[in-house]
Amino acid sequence: MGSGGLELPPGDDGHQGNSADVPPGAVSLARPMNAGAIGPELDWDAGDWHEVRTRAQRAGRAYIWLNLVEQRLRAVVAAVLRPVYEPVHGDDWVVAAAGPAGQEWVQRAVAVREVSRRKGYLLDPADDNVLSFLTLPQLRELMVQHWPCFEPYVDERRDVELALDELEVTRNVVSRNRALSEAVLNQAERASARLLEVLGAGSDVPSARRLPVDAVEDLVGDRYADVVAVHSDRVRLLRQFPAEDLFGSARRVDALGIGLNLLVQNFSGRRLLRMAEAGGRVRLLFLNPASSAIKRRERELGIKRGELSRAVEMNILHMRRVRARLRDPGAFEIQVFDETPRFTAYLVDGDGADGIAVVQSYLRRTRGMEAPVLVLRNGRNGGKVVKSDRVDEGGLFPTYREEFELMWADSRPVS
Repeated sequence: MGSGGLELPPGDDGHQGNSADVPPGAVSLARPMNAGAIGPELDWDAGDWHEVRTRAQRAGRAYIWLNLVEQRLRAVVAAVLRPVYEPVHGDDWVVAAAGPAGQEWVQRAVAVREVSRRKGYLLDPADDNVLSFLTLPQLRELMVQHWPCFEPYVDERRDVELALDELEVTRNVVSRNRALSEAVLNQAERASARLLEVLGAGSDVPSARRLPVDAVEDLVGDRYADVVAVHSDRVRLLRQFPAEDLFGSARRVDALGIGLNLLVQNFSGRRLLRMAEAGGRVRLLFLNPASSAIKRRERELGIKRGELSRAVEMNILHMRRVRARLRDPGAFEIQVFDETPRFTAYLVDGDGADGIAVVQSYLRRTRGMEAPVLVLRNGRNGGKVVKSDRVDEGGLFPTYREEFELMWADSRPVS
């Protein structure tokens, strides 16, 4: 007899759910389905796996940013409010700082802390405090309640609140493991970087003003030497890293390649002129348009004879016109080489720790616009947040810089 007063039929073969021998009023029990019939319904196809991996990748990136922001905000709150409340309230200074308005959520944090203590969840003694159990909105509330205390250290309260508002959507999505769109992720990354900058925790990598340092790069970038980005072709490079961002604030540009289209066709000659007049230096090394190497390259690409050489000549003439307007032509040098071209490289401020390089290898039957692109950051390992225990074996940037200098020494100037 079941709990609801209904009789359950026996489970032997003689009393199956559809048997005529089942007593009146008995409830039929569904027999288990064959496991083989369930399997196909549980399988994920390639599209499903791609979707969940994409979700995990986006959530992982967002979590790193949110973690950095929360740790930074927690440190700022502690540095500003602890000296005010701790002398009077001791270890309960966070409870006192929350006041009556925050009594409910701060008491909840105290309770969670006690449970974590009992269950052994506190793995680091440094986290055994109430502040470590406050969420991002609660840390924000402490900051807003005591804004006069923070005002001397933070210029714009509105910037902080707007950035935290933008992060709240991402925080809710990540905490509940829901889908995070690429647009919301990009917004969260921008808001996090802006907030860290406002709170005085911007990246100390010099080239960050040109190519912002990504949180993931800071944490795991040492796995990839000094390669900070890889693009399947130059179109995608320029979409993410426009020529204006690459060359706009440069003080030195060294470029080596066949026609140097990335610079010549995507960056204003007037800007190059102003850079040189302001004390910068430009060195451009083209493949000689009259060399046998350029003819071989034309055959590789399957284009008409003389087409590539004329394009290179036009680029050289354009750069010569820019150079002719300078009072000091020595600040803008143009040379040509006759060797087989192996790669194209643009080294921006390559003589210092602020350097960025864009490098492409030449592939047979593939134009430069379609070849894969590497973006390198000089001295990347010097700016890591987390230091690796592995021996620093150096990156690719010095290799290409040395190769440029060797090619430059073996080339001849263009009058």
